[in-house]
Amino acid sequence: MQGTSLNIDVRAGGLEQAERAEGVDLGLRVFLGQRSATVSASDIREATLAEMAERAVAMAREAPEDPHVGLADPEQLARDLDAASLELSDPSPEPSPDALQQDAQDAEAAALAVAGVSQVQSASAGYSARKLHLAATNGFSGSYARTSRGLSCVAIAGAGVDMERDYDSDSRTFQSDLRSPEEIGRQAGERVLRRLDARKPPTGSYPVLFDERVSATLIGHLLMAVNGASIARGASWLRDALGEPVLPDHLSLVEDPHRPRAASSRPFDAEGLPTRPRTIIDKGVLTGWTLDLATGRKLGLPSTANAGRGTSSAPSPSTWNVALTQGTASRGDLIRDMGTGLLVTSMIGSTINPNTGDYSRGAAGHWVENGEITHAINECTIAGNLRDMLRSILPANDARPHLSRVVPSLLVSGMTLAGQ
Repeated sequence: MQGTSLNIDVRAGGLEQAERAEGVDLGLRVFLGQRSATVSASDIREATLAEMAERAVAMAREAPEDPHVGLADPEQLARDLDAASLELSDPSPEPSPDALQQDAQDAEAAALAVAGVSQVQSASAGYSARKLHLAATNGFSGSYARTSRGLSCVAIAGAGVDMERDYDSDSRTFQSDLRSPEEIGRQAGERVLRRLDARKPPTGSYPVLFDERVSATLIGHLLMAVNGASIARGASWLRDALGEPVLPDHLSLVEDPHRPRAASSRPFDAEGLPTRPRTIIDKGVLTGWTLDLATGRKLGLPSTANAGRGTSSAPSPSTWNVALTQGTASRGDLIRDMGTGLLVTSMIGSTINPNTGDYSRGAAGHWVENGEITHAINECTIAGNLRDMLRSILPANDARPHLSRVVPSLLVSGMTLAGQ
């Protein structure tokens, strides 16, 4: 893997930090029978390559045998490697440091222009470009390039113990798709003002609406529970749920690794298998696990072409782009219909029992009374059980389609709130 990254931070209208990194990362995985080892390096000198090979073989000799490791059979390998149609890499030139600094300064200025914002904690702009090549002795050889362009702003309002902060950000594959710095800064400023004068909510059972900014975390817990590695260990609250309903009957969760300009798209996985769309949950029913080759062999199932890896690690099951069925109601409609409860816009900490699905997280957001937002909320805990929560979710229609996890705001009919 070869890559370049450039990040610029500004503060008080001036440059605070600039970082640029360029490098090559090499990973070598070897097999000696059913033993394997992985080593990595960051230069391509012949002496380094020779040392990598010697070290990897020596490590593999000492590794325990694993009956499930091994390369893909040649007939399993990806043949059509048309990465261009996925639009993973922006062909436009790399932005200059001055251009990135200007974007960050414009975002900071827009946030400070919002009356009531006292300062901007950070405004950052970044760019990265990577080229990946994977080759194996089973005959596979494939490559693709990927770019990313991001901008973020964190605004602060209030003072002392009443100080609050909030943010806005955007990250895209193509520079031309990125939202404007002015919009990002203004949105960060307006969001932080809505968090002022926060109070603790009452303790009790209430409906909870997870804002679109945080709702994907619920689906993330679901994806972890159907990951083949968790299933093989028996450490999943969905380990016995294959073929059973886990979402409402009208909702599906679809994975599409071929969505253009999406951050998790790819033509092949880390074992050279062709990626393909699949329906993880079909009309509420769990259809299968997320598998790489080794995990699939442990479970007696074929790989779902979901192997991911870094240069210093062996493959493991990973999820590509996913999208949850959207609803027909807006977020405002759900707020109106939920009556009295909590709109969650940020969360901290996490206590999730992987075996039972018991869920507890710190949360902040806004209190809803009689279908209207009345004031900000902080210092509260929301708790429930993921299986019960996910079976009752009601989605809005506000998901952002460019994200790798396209998940709208989600209303959970009843959770336990611990506040005052």
